[in-house]
Amino acid sequence: MGQKKPPLPTESELEILSVLWQQGPSTVRDIHETMVKDKKVGLTTVLKFVQIMVTKGLVVRDDTRRPQVFRPAQSEEDTQKQLTRNLMDRAFRGSAHSLVMQALRAKDATPEELQAIRQLLDSFKETHHD
Repeated sequence: MGQKKPPLPTESELEILSVLWQQGPSTVRDIHETMVKDKKVGLTTVLKFVQIMVTKGLVVRDDTRRPQVFRPAQSEEDTQKQLTRNLMDRAFRGSAHSLVMQALRAKDATPEELQAIRQLLDSFKETHHD
């Protein structure tokens, strides 16, 4: 049987996960030092969130080291897929077309992003051709 996916992270949990995806396994102090550069957040607040995230299965704690080190339970890509699937189901009635159209309307894509999207569509068309 497949391993159960952790629940969707909250906005604050995503901020912590982003730090871990960028920096790799980190202590609570490391996470806090990175987060405090962008917004005022207390060390104890970060600690509490990380503890909750361990309980929820969003991060994994390495108990063999002191201070303890934490790493994400899922890759950034897997979490993005999970969040996208959830958003697509809830807001777009499962329609990938509607999701993509709204994403492109919501924020102007750069020429480089549009080219990458074209290449992705071309490769998708080639691999899914009947």
